[in-house]
Amino acid sequence: MNSLQTFLPVHRCRHLWKNGVHADLEMPLFPCYLFARASIYDRVNVLRIPGVLGLASSSSHPSKISAAEIEALRAAVESLRATPHPNLNAGDRVRIISGPMAGMEGVLIRRKQELRVVLSIQIIMRSIAVEVSECEIEAIRSVRC
Repeated sequence: MNSLQTFLPVHRCRHLWKNGVHADLEMPLFPCYLFARASIYDRVNVLRIPGVLGLASSSSHPSKISAAEIEALRAAVESLRATPHPNLNAGDRVRIISGPMAGMEGVLIRRKQELRVVLSIQIIMRSIAVEVSECEIEAIRSVRC
């Protein structure tokens, strides 16, 4: 390969194994993603690397991330102790994880700057919308490579 440059942003986390042992691990900040700068000629070679499933792309062209965004990401990882957070969008199913509604599941909606979750009570076929902060909810979905 001619000029392949890679960047794998990681974060440190504490993991508890089933046997009770605690371990500090470095985990990818974005599971299943490695940032790479490769010439057009190296892209085919990148796809031949064991474990590489494909290139992130829009339409038929690989997606480009600006050098400024990569440098900002590097700075966040190195000095701000960045941790993963789900990308939540209106319409996503979420679970409230703290506060008086903890454990309830609903659909995320947005009104201007605030977040609201619509909670449905199926037996009476009625719903309510409650205001939440991003730290009070988690996405209900499994992330797979």
